[in-house]
Amino acid sequence: MEMHKITIRSESELEKAARDLMAAYPDARVFAFYGKMGVGKTTFIRSICRLLGAEDIVQSPSFAIINEYLTEKGDSLYHFDFYRIRKLEEVYDLGYEDYFYSGKYCFIEWPELIESLLPSDVVRIMMEGEKDRIITY
Repeated sequence: MEMHKITIRSESELEKAARDLMAAYPDARVFAFYGKMGVGKTTFIRSICRLLGAEDIVQSPSFAIINEYLTEKGDSLYHFDFYRIRKLEEVYDLGYEDYFYSGKYCFIEWPELIESLLPSDVVRIMMEGEKDRIITY
């Protein structure tokens, strides 16, 4: 599949970027977001979850490691933040396979810390920039 590159100049452009990403991967369920702290990973995931119908407040699960959001249809969306993971055993203890292979949407921040555990069909999204954000997938 060809690489897509989107430049985001304001938060209002995230909705279209979310639509474009999900349209490019209609059958994908596991998405890994790479980028430095503060680049906007959580904000972009919030836009995607809204697009998918999440009714809950989407915020970083940095202390909980995982947040579950429900859509208006009652479907679960899972949001992971592995920033605080120190050993892969912690991820095994979470039962990551139950989530990643559930057929439900999974959005992962700091996936580089669990790279060896990601499914082979994971969609990798790179985010960079300070003023303007560049999203590549």
